[in-house]
Amino acid sequence: MKLTIGHLYPDLLNLYGDRGNIQCFRKRLEWRGMEAEVIPFLSGDSIDFSKLDIVLLGGGSDREQELVCGHLKNIQQDFKEYVENDGVVLAVCGGYQLLGKYYKTDKKLIEGLSILNITTEWEPERLIRNIVLNSPLFDTPVVGFENHGGRTMIGDHTPFGKVFYGLGNTGKSGYEGVVYKNVIGTYLHGPLLPKNPHVCDYLLERALKKKYGDDIALAPLPDELEHQANSYIVDRYSDKKYILKETIKRHT
Repeated sequence: MKLTIGHLYPDLLNLYGDRGNIQCFRKRLEWRGMEAEVIPFLSGDSIDFSKLDIVLLGGGSDREQELVCGHLKNIQQDFKEYVENDGVVLAVCGGYQLLGKYYKTDKKLIEGLSILNITTEWEPERLIRNIVLNSPLFDTPVVGFENHGGRTMIGDHTPFGKVFYGLGNTGKSGYEGVVYKNVIGTYLHGPLLPKNPHVCDYLLERALKKKYGDDIALAPLPDELEHQANSYIVDRYSDKKYILKETIKRHT
């Protein structure tokens, strides 16, 4: 089996170690005897979404986001159809913001792709710290690092998770990120996936099921080091017992 991963505009959107997410996708497939093809699409390249199983849209500065948005407008309809047809997407930080209607900076309005009904507005105080989430998608907490000036309002969309330590989408809502179909949009980077193999496997499995059928299930991997890295953050920055208690309640 093989998955094709499209890395959109790594020449402009690679501010927070997004290549680490690509490597995590690749290695966790290869360790299971599967093939991973990674296609980087640089600014100006044409993109055939019908040939992609996973799309990564990474983070960048406001200037880089504006440049990327100019390129994305040319493939907006194709990207939207990919999402609506259950294409798998991981959008991080600036990429997350670009999926929405707009990002309003202190100087201008950057028009987004309107793939998701979300909006982002800049505020002068940046939201910077480690962050711990309890996501309804997983039994294990999700950890990462956030560094963003934008405040993202997700409206009626489902959040990626509830914040137990950190600031999240707005610093006030108590929630972080967004989930829509097979899309995860999030401010968590550093990169996200090596610290959260359960998130990586969730996205891989969704892509494999879409391509090969619902009977696909990923074999477990010996993730002792990954789980230690995740647990270190959970133990240091939050009340782990409370998180696990809430997780048990949700699954019973």
